[in-house]
Amino acid sequence: MASVDVINQNGEKVDTIELDDAVFNGTIRETLVHQVVVWQLANRRTGTAATKTRGQVRGGGKKPWRQKGTGRARAGTNRSPIWTGGGTIFGPHPRSYALSITKKMRKAALKSVLSSKLQSSCLTVLDKIELPAPKTKMFVETLRAMGLENEKTLFIVADEEEALRRSSRNVYHVQVLPTEGMNVYDLLRFDRVVLLREAVPKIQERLA
Repeated sequence: MASVDVINQNGEKVDTIELDDAVFNGTIRETLVHQVVVWQLANRRTGTAATKTRGQVRGGGKKPWRQKGTGRARAGTNRSPIWTGGGTIFGPHPRSYALSITKKMRKAALKSVLSSKLQSSCLTVLDKIELPAPKTKMFVETLRAMGLENEKTLFIVADEEEALRRSSRNVYHVQVLPTEGMNVYDLLRFDRVVLLREAVPKIQERLA
């Protein structure tokens, strides 16, 4: 079991916590992490890009000029793909980019990223965070006390915390996610991961 310091919102050590090695100190599987990131980003694509073929473009019913005798190249429609305003060859059409991946792979990738964060000393366990009011200024002061005012930080909380979410939404380099929303892409996107102490058992239960 890995032993990690627990700090308060003033940046002071208040306790230590044991983290499950199966979740936080396992083998880092970079290839699997890449697969899951590709899967996440592919599933976010809407696939609504569309272009019109020559059969869908308006107009083009009449042959522009006679077949022979004009000295120009033959043309059957002014909506040919080689004409301005014509159809598009091999253009995009609405489609689904969704990929398939197993739950076992997603869990293993999450473990790999969490293990990487712990091994690189980019994971912090926070006892709790209490704000008198959902104010951005108060939240920024807390970040400053923790030494995170200039660091891209992801907070993982046990449940939806409205005050924390509202306080942090105007801070561009901070995001707050509940344990259910924790994902590989966001864990990689932020330099520092801060786990609230109450979230740790939920994460271990989800990934064990």
